[in-house]
Amino acid sequence: MHAKLLDLLESLKLKGMASVLERELARAEKEGLPPAEVINRLVLEEFHHRQERSLLYRINQAQMPWPWTLDSFPFHQQPGVSKSRIMSLASLAFLERAENIVFIGDPGTGKTGLAIGLLRQALVSGLRGRFYKAQDLLDELYASLADRTTQKLLKRLVKYDLLVIDELGYLTLNSDQVNAFFKLMDERYNRKATIITSNLDYPQWYDLFQRKPLVDALLDRLKHHCITIRISGPSLRVPTNTQPSETDQNGPTKQLTKAKSKRK
Repeated sequence: MHAKLLDLLESLKLKGMASVLERELARAEKEGLPPAEVINRLVLEEFHHRQERSLLYRINQAQMPWPWTLDSFPFHQQPGVSKSRIMSLASLAFLERAENIVFIGDPGTGKTGLAIGLLRQALVSGLRGRFYKAQDLLDELYASLADRTTQKLLKRLVKYDLLVIDELGYLTLNSDQVNAFFKLMDERYNRKATIITSNLDYPQWYDLFQRKPLVDALLDRLKHHCITIRISGPSLRVPTNTQPSETDQNGPTKQLTKAKSKRK
């Protein structure tokens, strides 16, 4: 009977239930649990299983290059970052307000780590997001012009609850890329939040984009609802005996393991 039930659960793709069926039936027999309790435990297991799979899917789709979290960020090594301020952003209220965040600072000061940490927090909370290196995003936008898929690409990019654009700095741009980037930011304006990291302060963006009227309009929209965090501190890439590894695995697997242990 148990084997037939297990086969049925697997054929219905109820993998969460199937994974704990034997355990839960043995527990029910040992403790004399009522059928309703057994069913409830199996359904809860399936629910959590699907939540975990959904989270892993969102993390995979976000294409974050490193498994960093806010917990793994070395705040003790970066006096230029206020931990309390960053953790207040982790409440994700800025997403509800469609508020942008711009991290400005020298290379190695932790801008990307903080951006990834906030993106991961959004994913864990059930939201959708995407990480892009700025040059890769601009190249993708440019390529879409050739095959006339720009509108389709923009539609997809605008739907993300949080879009992270990393290393908006010394890039190779042409006028078509600049126009496409402005259109993207214009369509996300007042709708969705965007995080940008850059080693250039706002006045230097005029040199980057080379078109003053467009940069005026871009900054007007970007900064209208925006939190600007300037990081003035040492490079975290300088080796120390106390620096956490950049490959810290305090990521989704560890989070899911903790979640499972709590349910047991």
